[in-house]
Amino acid sequence: MTAQSRIAIITGANRGLGRSTALKLAQDGVDLVITYRSHAEEAEAVVEAAVSLGRTAFAVQLDTGRVDTFDTFADDVRRLLKDGWGRETFDFLVNNAGGYVAAPIAEMTVEGFDELMNVHLRGVYFLTQRLLPLLADGGRIVNVSTGLTRFTSEGSSAYAAMKGGIEVFTRYLAKELGPRGITANTIAPGPAATDFGGGAVRDNEQFRAVLNSQTALGRVGEPEDIGGVVSALLSEHTGWINAQRVEASGGTLL
Repeated sequence: MTAQSRIAIITGANRGLGRSTALKLAQDGVDLVITYRSHAEEAEAVVEAAVSLGRTAFAVQLDTGRVDTFDTFADDVRRLLKDGWGRETFDFLVNNAGGYVAAPIAEMTVEGFDELMNVHLRGVYFLTQRLLPLLADGGRIVNVSTGLTRFTSEGSSAYAAMKGGIEVFTRYLAKELGPRGITANTIAPGPAATDFGGGAVRDNEQFRAVLNSQTALGRVGEPEDIGGVVSALLSEHTGWINAQRVEASGGTLL
């Protein structure tokens, strides 16, 4: 990277793992464009926190399941880069936004399946495609997967299948973008104490105790654990890591 400010786009960064990643990157000197689907006040709080750390940051509304809005979003990013930094490119893309629909295979609806596919696979694929012309040569992509592509949990088949697709997509990104010096990796978080999936890992003490017992380090993850790993994958020291699935689970179900 050059001496100019490094800029990251992080989807779904108003809360949870995305928020933690954004704030960790800001602490590490990275400027931000974060997206949110709803809860604009949360996104603005993240922007304010980043600014208080001396960074330039903006929040843009985006529904990552709506492919028809991606051209407009790319135009918004192009304008922000010009007005905020005097640049035409950004350096890091973190595809983090997501949601969860739980159902056994026998009960999963087409609507629930499509909701997961639109956000976790179709959306990531085509948002990345739209932003590639704006991603600087030598840049980085980190796609968020899940530990559930390695181990199973009841009701997660459709969600995990989408994330498995993302892991394959990431390897193809690494191959096709290699000539531009762009790396692509996935981070696969294990159970983490966020509001994801209704906040069960964070709020259900009995469920959390079971997960703690299944983890080598004896506890579930915290958002800061994951944000730190993403920041590490984007640091100047990890440029030779490419096309990899990096599980950050504390050693779950070994």
